[in-house]
Amino acid sequence: MQVQAVLLHPVLFLRSLLFWFGFIINVVIFGLLIVLLFFTPSSFRLKIARLWSLANNFLLKVCCGIDYKVTGQENLNIDLNSKAAIILSKHQSTWETLALHSFTPYVHWVFKRELMRIPIFGWALALTDPIAINRGAGRVAVKQLIEEGTKKLNQGKWMVLFPEGTRTFPGKTHKYKIGGALLAEKSGYPVIPIAHNAGEFWPKHSFIKWPGTISVVIGPAIESKGRSAEEINADVFNWIENTMKEISDESRWNR
Repeated sequence: MQVQAVLLHPVLFLRSLLFWFGFIINVVIFGLLIVLLFFTPSSFRLKIARLWSLANNFLLKVCCGIDYKVTGQENLNIDLNSKAAIILSKHQSTWETLALHSFTPYVHWVFKRELMRIPIFGWALALTDPIAINRGAGRVAVKQLIEEGTKKLNQGKWMVLFPEGTRTFPGKTHKYKIGGALLAEKSGYPVIPIAHNAGEFWPKHSFIKWPGTISVVIGPAIESKGRSAEEINADVFNWIENTMKEISDESRWNR
């Protein structure tokens, strides 16, 4: 399928190849900068990570013609007597792992700890004060998420998770995992849902990237105090998936 796409769209292939060259250079430059500045506060290293994110967005726009438009950004100014929140985002593409830093508060990631083994990228990631979990550890991983996540939230640090756990193809969804909602229930911090259609432009497992404007919608805060994780998770699922119906274009799903 990839070979056929390359033959049919050689210009898009070359543009995508150019992006990846630039991306690798970005990883080396910004990654090594974060590693070399290991002695600085994590808040400063996160500022470097944001510059890396902005640089990748610039590369995507110049090389691949991919831009993005954010609506609902005012919802990040939460008014629930809280100094932080938990972002739960749709996960369709690699794009959101690169771009979320650009338009959200300085967020701290929850990810599988194997990512920290990747040279330079993983080392830099480990220095941005994340929560690295063993996804196969079951209850131990959930306990770690709740304990470390609550501590960071109490320090005013925003958290971001992908409740689907893995990237999904446009028009598809996985069952939303309970971890993020459970963190919200136990910590009492609100949830900010994010929907986007990045998978229509940078599809899962696709080398080629398609030009266009990604639609990002940031939803209103979902209160968690006095509510169960199941209720919170259901609200997140319903808001994100209903919003996906509004911003998705089926004609772009199988290209």
